[in-house]
Amino acid sequence: MPRIAERARAGKPGPAASGVGVLDRAAAVLDAVEGGARTFTEVAETTGLARPTAHRLLRALVVLGFLSHAQGRGYGPGPRLLRLAASALRELPLRELAHPALERLARETGESAQLYVRSNDRRLCVDAVESEHELRTIVGVGASLPLTAGSAGKVFLAWAEDAERLVAEARPLTAATPVGERLRRELRAIRRRGWAASSGERQPGVASVSAPVFGPAGEVAAVVSISGPASRIGPAAARRLAEPVLAAAREIERAIGGRPP
Repeated sequence: MPRIAERARAGKPGPAASGVGVLDRAAAVLDAVEGGARTFTEVAETTGLARPTAHRLLRALVVLGFLSHAQGRGYGPGPRLLRLAASALRELPLRELAHPALERLARETGESAQLYVRSNDRRLCVDAVESEHELRTIVGVGASLPLTAGSAGKVFLAWAEDAERLVAEARPLTAATPVGERLRRELRAIRRRGWAASSGERQPGVASVSAPVFGPAGEVAAVVSISGPASRIGPAAARRLAEPVLAAAREIERAIGGRPP
């Protein structure tokens, strides 16, 4: 059980608590959801809060936008929390160190370039450089997108320890979205070749190519991606564009002191 949850159950602040009881209890609920609790019962059990208190806090956090609730999927990060996370991520060294490589990638390929980090069961765009083409894709900084559709999401999945859970929960967003065994096969292929491509998986007519950025411990610290109209990024173009995308990923790794797998 998280320490903050233990403090909330005890009803008194610990060394890292704020001393404001309601804030500590709300933080315990957010910690529980971040740690994987999805249902009301799981949140109550994880935090040790009384069920009426847990219910009241969950409802308030949903109303305020810090959490979201979807029938059948339970609680997850809300739009307000994701916006705050995106704002904080803009200040992180990763974005600053990666931006030159992202600019070069967009210039070299002629397509829009993005940098993503994982945020729970989603991927969060922390930097983007738009293509100069009149017909282009636009992914705004702070955009929260699925892990189970699109090349960048599949890269995160290919190296994720909880990939099987996410694959089991995956639902198609379009007719082109891979799910089930097809998605598992794609993830194995991505690990072998080191990059991923997609076309129309999240949004019809949009294609992308992505590669992992490995951190100092060999973890996937981020994913670098290019995206554009599927008419420009077909299978042959994707294979050709994989080379500059991989080069950008390696450049970012060197900048952050990471290492390839």
